[in-house]
Amino acid sequence: MTYCCALRLEQGMVFISDTRTNAGVDHISVFRKLYTFGIPGERVIVIQASGNLATTQAVIGHIKNQLELNQEPNILSLHTMFEVAELVGRTLKHVIESVTTDTMEQSNYYCSLLVGGQIAGQDMQLYHIYPQGNFICATSDTPYFQIGESKYGKPILDRALSYDMPLDEALRCSLISFASTLRSNVSVGMPLDVLVYHKDTFEIPVGKRIQEDDEYFTKISKQWSDTLKKGLQELPKPTLDYFQ
Repeated sequence: MTYCCALRLEQGMVFISDTRTNAGVDHISVFRKLYTFGIPGERVIVIQASGNLATTQAVIGHIKNQLELNQEPNILSLHTMFEVAELVGRTLKHVIESVTTDTMEQSNYYCSLLVGGQIAGQDMQLYHIYPQGNFICATSDTPYFQIGESKYGKPILDRALSYDMPLDEALRCSLISFASTLRSNVSVGMPLDVLVYHKDTFEIPVGKRIQEDDEYFTKISKQWSDTLKKGLQELPKPTLDYFQ
């Protein structure tokens, strides 16, 4: 399994993905699940994937092949992020249907994708693409999407994240979401791939890979655990009358 999170905020976008894949407890590997495409000064597109690894790699392979062969349409020639989401959705649906036409068996090859970015002259967009090829778009009311093992990292995002939050605070919030997930689910693992995109810059982010010995991530993870313990101790204690 995996955990991917993407934020579309007023100042920019944040993308974080783990890198663990497993086919049982005795077969655990590291694979990248965050991919960047773009043309400096014109567009930046980020794709994150969760689910069947073969399906994921096939989708990304098709997208890269379209670019290498200059096939039309491709994600660098389309005019809007909506069209990009449509193309990625069609590609995902095609990959799954090429394996089997049995709708029940297709669920074995499902994966979900997050597609976000910005094209010059337009606002940033973030889409959650389902295995069937359809998708939904993030809004200012719901400025983030998660795929994969999302339940452990969701509470901090629901309570703390807001559309107008500065990017550095949003990044910190997202990393705590991952720290909580790593603590509770062994199917999500380090290292983490992180990208931060600043609105209207159209610079393709270099990104950062956070390893297990990363000083900052270790520090905030420990401080978050200590803060939770301290907060629990400071809550009012229930009286005996409470149980009667």
